[in-house]
Amino acid sequence: MKVHVDMSICLLHGQCVIAAPQVFSFDDEGGLVWLAEVDDSLRADVEAASDACPEQAIQLGD
Repeated sequence: MKVHVDMSICLLHGQCVIAAPQVFSFDDEGGLVWLAEVDDSLRADVEAASDACPEQAIQLGD
């Protein structure tokens, strides 16, 4: 599964990091980093992260 974050609308609230820490994290400078491709076993966590995003900046694809 592919994961994309639209950084033009992401405000770094970190809800994705809380919902799916295996996929999303903050780097040393406070920027968001994520795995662009993840195993389908993490789909529920990534969907929860997408749902939790106040800006709806996370898109999933196959």
